[in-house]
Amino acid sequence: MRRPSPMEGTMLSRFKLRRQIRNRNREIVDALYESVVARSRTPKLYLEFGVPDTVMGRFESLSIHIFLALARCSRDEATKPVAQDLVDRFIVDVEDSIREIGIGDVAVPKRMRKLTGMFYERVSAYDPPLRDGDEPALAAKLERYALGEAPPDQRDAAALATHMMTTKAELDRLETDAILSGRLFEDGSSR
Repeated sequence: MRRPSPMEGTMLSRFKLRRQIRNRNREIVDALYESVVARSRTPKLYLEFGVPDTVMGRFESLSIHIFLALARCSRDEATKPVAQDLVDRFIVDVEDSIREIGIGDVAVPKRMRKLTGMFYERVSAYDPPLRDGDEPALAAKLERYALGEAPPDQRDAAALATHMMTTKAELDRLETDAILSGRLFEDGSSR
């Protein structure tokens, strides 16, 4: 049996190392994404704040929490790549979900363009008031987007804005090393 040359051994070692790093990064992003999804499914969002418990309501809640995670991850150089990976994971999950509810292959790209556009529209709307700490302005944006489908008497945009501000503060306190190890929330769980 032929032994690999030193050059082949080095190339093989680099390939294995890159594959291990890619696999580890995927595990980290999956863990972060799972915690975002769990946080977005907190019953309080639907029962107390008025996020509709519908497909689009769940999309709105997930969009809010992905946005909050992205805001934190975009804050420093070490976690910026994680932010892009989270967006990519979110997009794949949304696409998988619309296929599961019966949207045909031909219509998927059109739906994905629409949903991706909606997500970035919300990012643009929520970012300035969240960054400025302007809860009333954030509540107005949430009223329009996240709670738009909810009956008016069941909406509590102010409480949802407070939830977003509180979650942002929680994520802002989180150490970069925690994110890079796959933990997004301080308590390690999804409230």
